[in-house]
Amino acid sequence: MKKGLGKKFWTAMLIFGLMGQIAWVVENMYFNVFIYKMFNAGAADISAMVMASAVVAALTTIIMGAVSDKVGRRKAFMSVGYIIWGLTIISFAYIRSIMLTIVMDCVMTFFGSTANDAAYNAWLTDRGDDSNRGRIEGFNSMMPLVSILVVFGGFIGFDLDKQGSWTAIYYIIGIATAVIGVIGWFIIEDAPDLQRSSQPIAQVLAYSFRPSTVKANKKLYAILAAFAVFGISIQVFMPYLIIYYEKTLRMPNYVLIMAPAIIVAAVVTALYGRVYDSKGFEKSIVPSLAMLMLGYVLLFFFRSTVPVFAGSLLMMSGYLTGMSVFGARIRDLIPENRSGQFQGVRIIGQVFVPGLIGPYIGAAVLRNAETIINSDGTESFLPNANIWLASMIVAVVLCAVLVVINREKKA
Repeated sequence: MKKGLGKKFWTAMLIFGLMGQIAWVVENMYFNVFIYKMFNAGAADISAMVMASAVVAALTTIIMGAVSDKVGRRKAFMSVGYIIWGLTIISFAYIRSIMLTIVMDCVMTFFGSTANDAAYNAWLTDRGDDSNRGRIEGFNSMMPLVSILVVFGGFIGFDLDKQGSWTAIYYIIGIATAVIGVIGWFIIEDAPDLQRSSQPIAQVLAYSFRPSTVKANKKLYAILAAFAVFGISIQVFMPYLIIYYEKTLRMPNYVLIMAPAIIVAAVVTALYGRVYDSKGFEKSIVPSLAMLMLGYVLLFFFRSTVPVFAGSLLMMSGYLTGMSVFGARIRDLIPENRSGQFQGVRIIGQVFVPGLIGPYIGAAVLRNAETIINSDGTESFLPNANIWLASMIVAVVLCAVLVVINREKKA
């Protein structure tokens, strides 16, 4: 059992986890709104941006995670990475086209994935063990919901139909991200037992993709496959979530509806890590999927405020607790002293595969969606409730995958 992690660890985890998720929320939920409102982007444009970012995130995490193992340091990659990440976010204040947004999104993703997906996640794995993994992952998995709440609350004072509002947003988020990077240099502590790899970099990069490694870690790769299906279900609807609330449901006050749901879901997620620590993966993943799927059902069938609130609460709770459970299980199964090398295959399951397949399904479902004419005469599409039906179908597939994994385990 490890000694107490200390105040510096929890402080660094709080500010890096929260700021990193705030930056990702702006990218994952509001870049789509940005190009939708500023450039009248269609579903295909949004899908292309999400997929391009997913490819860059996966390649970056594979390479930079292995590099951080090779040099035996996480702190430098986290701190410097956040500083440059912040500067790239500021650059979006000057972008005026869909194509340039997609290109710069890929550039930003490189630095964000280096700092957060590769270094930060490897650092969390280094510092935890089987006595505190669920608590760490529960706290860490709460960050996306808290960040959504922060972003929703912060954006409520901006008119997102105006370019000036986006300029201010990018400056605020970019500067805050860079400042966190500077602070991190003084409070981040690498794990005391972290050692640099003596293997050539090519071997370090290839390790997690070798057939022998897969064979020796069957449980890990099986859970990663299930995690990918989970992520696909989320990415079917996530790129269109804000547009769906605001435009399709005609809820311009969606922030006031979502905020209470997010607060409750954040508390549930923070406490849920203890369920994993005491009950294990199999017994903790079932309630998460039940909440997620029930949320899908309510959001598919209802349009009024109360059931939409209930559906959003269940969907968000299932999403984040599911992320927590899958994340904790993956960290438990990663071999010691190789956490950086396995961040690449983790990001393939968490981001790459879902980022390619999920938005593609979403765009296919919305191919013949209703359109509206904007005040300037341009045309925009309206996401419909079929995104929830498609997400539910993928979730059912996930249940079947988990049943197969459980049978293989017993066999």
